[in-house]
Amino acid sequence: MLDWAAAVTKKSKLDGVGVLYLVATPIGNLEDITLRALRVLKEADLVACEDTRRTQKLLNHYGIRKRLVSYHEHNEMTRAPELVIELEQGARIALVSDAGMPVVSDPGHRLVALCVRHNIPVVPVPGASAVVAALAASGMPTEEFVFVGFLPPRRSERQQALVRLASEPRTLVCYEAPHRILETLEDALGLLGDRPAVMAREVTKVHEEFVRGSLAELLDRLRKKPPQGEITLLIGGATEAVTRRPAATVAERIEQIMREQDVDHKAALKQAAKELGLTRRQAYERLLLNRTSLNS
Repeated sequence: MLDWAAAVTKKSKLDGVGVLYLVATPIGNLEDITLRALRVLKEADLVACEDTRRTQKLLNHYGIRKRLVSYHEHNEMTRAPELVIELEQGARIALVSDAGMPVVSDPGHRLVALCVRHNIPVVPVPGASAVVAALAASGMPTEEFVFVGFLPPRRSERQQALVRLASEPRTLVCYEAPHRILETLEDALGLLGDRPAVMAREVTKVHEEFVRGSLAELLDRLRKKPPQGEITLLIGGATEAVTRRPAATVAERIEQIMREQDVDHKAALKQAAKELGLTRRQAYERLLLNRTSLNS
């Protein structure tokens, strides 16, 4: 009895239309690939990949010889329509990213959307995931979580994104580059408070490492020894007290206190921070962020 994916492939052949396979590849250890993924890669007419050199290394490891075409964020505007034409002519195309599942925080959405529009079957071939692997081994709550991909690289935009997530009660998961991790931890500590956190680095690779503690503890440790490699950062969700916090901004509360109690800005900032459950530093950073948002 044919499984669903095999039935889709058989039907597409009869209809003369190809199939787009979204093939998950290892996130580090080359052994973390499914038998199905290897079969699909062997049977595909071509493999579309972010970096042909990295994908060639994977294929060489398993003795697979295939035609490779590059598909990345800088060429997908033109490459996606080209691949759709080949699919309409019956080609079986495997789309892969450098690591993990393609399309998720990686190029590919444009191609998938075009295939859906043109009634071309899209078949996922699941496998390794840095998010799931890091979450499972983190020790953080896993019943519900929010994956936000990469936080914005610009600090002001990253801070605004963190403010929007401040009252989120679920575990927060994101990817981060090693050269930005210290800034991200500083922003998270200042805007979210000192929550439990885990940095998962080089998951499944030789130098795999999990650093657990509070945001302040992670920041202190990583300042002494800045990390390298691919990073997944997990941050504890907001507590019930935080989610019930008044919606008024720090700036609004400071103005209200100054007006009602006739105190200076410094005293009003201190009181507003106390009322909102923030340190004075956290309150001041939110105040600056609010001013930046108004001026942008």
